[in-house]
Amino acid sequence: MMTDPVVIVGAGAWGTALANAAAQAGRFVTLVARDPEHAGTMQAARENLRFLPGAPLHAAITVTADLGATTAARALLLVVPAQALREAARGLAHRLAPGTPVVICAKGIERTSSRFMSDVVGEELPAAVPAVLSGPSFAEDVVRGLPTAVVLACAQEETARSLAATLTSPTFRIYHGTDVRGVEIGGAAKNVLAIACGIVMGCGLGESARAAMVARGFAELMRFARALGARPETLMGLSGLGDLVLTCGSAKSRNFAFGEALGRGVPLSEASGGKLAEGAFTAAALVAMAGRHGVEMPISEAVAAIVAGEVSVEAAIGALLNRPIRAEHEII
Repeated sequence: MMTDPVVIVGAGAWGTALANAAAQAGRFVTLVARDPEHAGTMQAARENLRFLPGAPLHAAITVTADLGATTAARALLLVVPAQALREAARGLAHRLAPGTPVVICAKGIERTSSRFMSDVVGEELPAAVPAVLSGPSFAEDVVRGLPTAVVLACAQEETARSLAATLTSPTFRIYHGTDVRGVEIGGAAKNVLAIACGIVMGCGLGESARAAMVARGFAELMRFARALGARPETLMGLSGLGDLVLTCGSAKSRNFAFGEALGRGVPLSEASGGKLAEGAFTAAALVAMAGRHGVEMPISEAVAAIVAGEVSVEAAIGALLNRPIRAEHEII
C-alpha cells in the first residue's frame, strides 16, 4: 500500500470531498486550489465555505494554491471540470515525476477535440500513468462520511489496485479495474442522459416516462460502449448503471436539475442556475463520436439539439415519441 501523501488539484466540492475521504483513509493530503484567496480561507476556516459549507476539513488536509506542492506527488488526483482538464494537466507537465499516477476525476468528453479525459492527460502528461475514478457519488454524501462505492480504472492493474487501497476508507469503498475506456464512457454519457431525465420530469411526463428514459438511455450507453471496445460488464457496474441510476433520479444532480429547468421552460441561458452541468458540454461531442462509429443514440441526439438551441423541448419529445416501434432486442 502506498504511504506517500496524496495531492489533489481542484478545491471545489468534489475535490474537497475526496480530500476528506483520503484523509479518513489515513493519508496526509495536500489540496491545491486555483485561487489563493480561496485556499487561504479554507486553510484558516478549516472548511470549504464556498462550495461545501458546514463540512469541516479533516486535520490531515493542508490547503494551498502553490502548484509546487504537486512536485513531490506520488499519487495525484486531478479534480477539475472536464473542459478545463487540458489546461490543468498542461500546468503540471514540468512538475510531476515520470510514472506518477494521475487519477482523473472529471466526467466528460473534451468538446473541442472529442477526446476522452485519459487521452487528454496522455497528450499533456505523456510520462504520467493515467487512471480514472467514477461512480455514483455526490460530494455532500462523501464529505459527510455516508457509504459510497466507486470504481478506479488504470491500464496497469497493479497501479489500479494500489491506488484503490490507498484511497479506500471505511465509508468510501473503491473497486478497481483496467477498463479505462468503459469507466470513462459511463461517467460521460450518464450526464447527458441525466439531462434527458430531468427534462422528462420538468415537463411533468411522470415517473413511468423517466423509467423508460433510463432504460432506453442505458441501451444507448451500451451500444456506444461496445462500438468503442469497452467491456459490457464495466457498464453494468458502478460507473455505468450505478451512476446512471443516481444522476437520473435525483435533483441533487446538476445535470438532472439543468434538464428539469429546461423542461419547465427556463431559458437555456438560465437553466444551469450558475452551476456546472457537464452534460451540456459533453452532449455534442458524444453524439459526434457516436456518428463516426455508426451508433444510434436518439436520446443523446435530442439533448444535444436542445442544448444547442436547434430544437425546442416539445419538438424533441415529440420526435422521440414518434419513432418507429421496434422489437426491444433490436435496440439493446
